[in-house]
Amino acid sequence: MIYPKIPLAQTVIQLCKVKNIQHIVISPGSRNAPLTIGFTNDSYFKCYSIVDERCAAFFALGIAQKIKHPVAVLCTSGSAMLNYYPAISEAFYSDIPLVVLSSDRPKHLIDIGDGQTINQKYVFANHILHSANLKLDLKDEKNIPVTEDLPIMKNLEDKLERFLGFQKDIQTHNEFEINTAINTAIISKGPVHINIPFDEPLYETVEKLSVEPKEIEIPTKYKPIDSYTMQECYEYWNSASKKMILVGVNGPNEIEQKWLNEITKDDSVIVFTETLSNLHDDSFFPSIDQLIAPLTEDEKKQLQPEVLLTFGGLIVSKKIKAFLRKFQPKHHWHVDKKRANDTFFCLSLHIEATPNQFFEALLPKITHYVKSDYKEIWTLVKQNRLLKHDLYIKKIPFSDFKVFDILLKSIPNDYAFQVGNSSAVRYTQLFNLNKTLEVYCNRGTSGIDGSTSTSIGFAVASKKPTIFITGDLSFLYDSNGLWNNYIPNNFRIIVVNNQGGGIFRILPGQKNTQNFDDYFETKHNLNAKHLSRMYGFEYLSAKTERQLKNKLQFFYLDSETPKLLEVFTPRTVNDEVLLKYFDFLA
Repeated sequence: MIYPKIPLAQTVIQLCKVKNIQHIVISPGSRNAPLTIGFTNDSYFKCYSIVDERCAAFFALGIAQKIKHPVAVLCTSGSAMLNYYPAISEAFYSDIPLVVLSSDRPKHLIDIGDGQTINQKYVFANHILHSANLKLDLKDEKNIPVTEDLPIMKNLEDKLERFLGFQKDIQTHNEFEINTAINTAIISKGPVHINIPFDEPLYETVEKLSVEPKEIEIPTKYKPIDSYTMQECYEYWNSASKKMILVGVNGPNEIEQKWLNEITKDDSVIVFTETLSNLHDDSFFPSIDQLIAPLTEDEKKQLQPEVLLTFGGLIVSKKIKAFLRKFQPKHHWHVDKKRANDTFFCLSLHIEATPNQFFEALLPKITHYVKSDYKEIWTLVKQNRLLKHDLYIKKIPFSDFKVFDILLKSIPNDYAFQVGNSSAVRYTQLFNLNKTLEVYCNRGTSGIDGSTSTSIGFAVASKKPTIFITGDLSFLYDSNGLWNNYIPNNFRIIVVNNQGGGIFRILPGQKNTQNFDDYFETKHNLNAKHLSRMYGFEYLSAKTERQLKNKLQFFYLDSETPKLLEVFTPRTVNDEVLLKYFDFLA
């Protein structure tokens, strides 16, 4: 087998292998050549070559989102690594394990005017779980360099002895830092940065390893929930007649069904689920905005919970945030092993456990349910909202709202569904989805910048066909994501093109002015037709309801290439249709 000659490169590669990091997303360069040579010549690794580092990082994030294990991204030195930052921040807030391998120049070549050189140490400090700065290997004993750490010795024997000692210390340091970084990514589920300096020559290879790095095993200690805390939770839970569970971003099948079944028996508990929670039950309350928006102040007061239990990632709905910030519960508990956000400004307890662990500690203790009409009242409200929702859909013209109703009903069973940010995810929140779908979105930072690349990475790692629904600005912004040789034929994209940032027409502002059109809505006349052809997608388009339904009949059928369907909606109608929806519900 071919290995890079540099011991540091061998060490990084072997420890990635030991830690079962199999997916390596590589952006071409020269300074990262030792690692590229090592990864691509070892059949254990699945290597991907993606030129645009921003797209590469989001592509890797999509793979990690699916496999729930670290994926590595590798780039050359200089500004290349800075393009990783959007995906790193998304991974940081979405708890997705990502291992960033940035190649660097030696210390003596930094800040002297060399090209492709910046200060790379700790560059991601505010949004990274661990920054490992590795040390450069010393030159072999035939050409021992003179450095601050290795001053001029009087004779070769002194030089050799000192060299061997320093190289051993360097190897120990590097092994420890690499182990620590990767273990942190696995345990704490987030991004880590390993900065790796290489000196020339970069392309030399050998047929045998010169190092055998030692693995530091991952600690497996389980920290039980504090018994005093659980007793306190039990007492409050058992006495409250109004309990609300609010679930944010949550992976499919993460909550054991037996606990969901137990929760549904309690009439004092209502469960609000967002589209991204991947939780379904007829007694739960999806489409939160649909329920909350039309409420009067008296009705909101009636809905105010005594206990609010939250778990999962960030919340999409602005309306539930505004409601719970004004009508705060007496107790807000957040269950998560890592962090607890005080989203509603009333957090009283962070329970460091998984939801399954928490429910296992709490629910078996509940021997009787509090008498309550809390769920009954709000179930009647939900039923009324659903009736009005269906009536409204029938009366509205062709628009974003109508399009999402048609699209979401069209997705076949057992698809993975990636949804873009901004308008796309917010429209999706207004509909009850097919329970067989797995739903994902980059909600850590809620940016539009890498949704396409993420969905493609996810599709590559998924055994299921994947559909990605996005808006035009988000799609065009990340169009380099299509510059990718690994897109499966069963991948589908739907672009809802309303010729600009339609969400800004819903927000307060001076609409229909030149300033608004240019700098907020960013009105345009672009489409995805030529991009689709350039990147090998089958392109379809629709401008009417009839055309859309006709194209969807063939859109999901097997094909020899991935497909893209672009749906054009009227730019100046969409905001009016959406805003009137909430008035109609009331």
